[in-house]
Amino acid sequence: MAPTSTLTYQDTLDSQYLSSSLSSLSRSRSTNSLIVRTYKEATQLYLTKRFKEALEVLEPIITAQPADDEEQTNGDAGLVAAAPVAQSSKGTRTKVWVFYLSLLHAIVDLGPEEGKLVFGSGRWRELAAKARDGTVWEDVVRAGYGGEEGAVDADVVVNLATLLIGHMNGQKLNQQRLESWLASSDVGGHVSFGDGMMSPSVANGSSTPKALATRAKVLELFVLHVLPANGEWEYAKQFVEMSETLDEERREAFLHALEELKGEKDGSAAKERELAERRDREMEEQRREEEAKKAEPEAELRRAEEREKERASAVKASALPPPSANGSSTSNKPAVPTAANGHHKPASTSRPPPKVQKTKAPPSPPPPPANLYRRASSALYNIQHLVLQASRNMGLGNGTYAAFRFLMFMLAFVVLTARRDVRIRIRRLVEEGWVKVRRTVGMGVKVSYI
Repeated sequence: MAPTSTLTYQDTLDSQYLSSSLSSLSRSRSTNSLIVRTYKEATQLYLTKRFKEALEVLEPIITAQPADDEEQTNGDAGLVAAAPVAQSSKGTRTKVWVFYLSLLHAIVDLGPEEGKLVFGSGRWRELAAKARDGTVWEDVVRAGYGGEEGAVDADVVVNLATLLIGHMNGQKLNQQRLESWLASSDVGGHVSFGDGMMSPSVANGSSTPKALATRAKVLELFVLHVLPANGEWEYAKQFVEMSETLDEERREAFLHALEELKGEKDGSAAKERELAERRDREMEEQRREEEAKKAEPEAELRRAEEREKERASAVKASALPPPSANGSSTSNKPAVPTAANGHHKPASTSRPPPKVQKTKAPPSPPPPPANLYRRASSALYNIQHLVLQASRNMGLGNGTYAAFRFLMFMLAFVVLTARRDVRIRIRRLVEEGWVKVRRTVGMGVKVSYI
């Protein structure tokens, strides 16, 4: 009779564990192979700048999956399982996340116009917000590392911090994320956060030269980029001095770089203030020039109105008659010639006095030439001589002689002072008077003969 083998319960458990391990290992190798193929395909699309196709290929392996039925049954319905990339090896996982961050950086750099053409407006804004708001850091920690901040690979942290430095306006979130990672990873040294002192725990990684160089890069980003951007100069200096990861040479280099950055920052701030003041002055001058240009037509209009008022006042003043010596206006009345017996010659018709027209007074006539005075004096002298001779011959009395003398004086005054038309008129009257005198003298001679 052949012996029978009896399987114990322990043998059954060992067999199930071995089967499960082999199945898990087989799934892990299959998943890792799938991730590697996906990564290579996405990188080829990235190199040809087909960013949309590269993201569509990469997203299935970096997106967290919903929890399975067993987890939901156990009351963990709110949890999500890690992305497939979390099941790959450390090297593959790091390459995938670094590539994804580089792809996201290139997508944001497309800008709104080109990004809208490639991805659509809403989709591009959603992707850009991951870098500009810093939510990509939480996505990587949750989907790739099961929500453990300190488990994130150092190379991935370097690329995350660099992405946020390039696209975020402020670096407060970046500082908080780096402080949390430094506090829970094995970067070494005492890290000061706020009031207390915290010694980092050795959670992941190793002490290989490559790992130490990567951690030094994280410290460089934190100390020389993030903290200065937030104005934490003293904090950065204390962190460098207390870090055990940095050797003496690197510590001195970091401190020297901090001093140079602070000096450049102060100089840049002074230049910015000077430029801001210059811009303010230029804007003020430009504003004044614009105001002057706007006010120039109004000022010109006011000047024109003032000139018009002055011109109207001048015309009005010139139209008024000039005042006389006693303050009353003078009237230009024509001279009334007198008869030979000294009485005024009555006017032929009575006319109302002419109205004074408010016109500008005509210019004074030029003075008569000198020969006119000589001719007038000679003529008056001859007339006076003839009259005297006639008076002697006629035997006229002294009264008649005085009348003739007064008449001659008035005629001489009128001839010398009157205008040209008046002079012509008086000359004609004188000639008529001379004719009358000759007739009178002739009659006197006839009477004396009789």
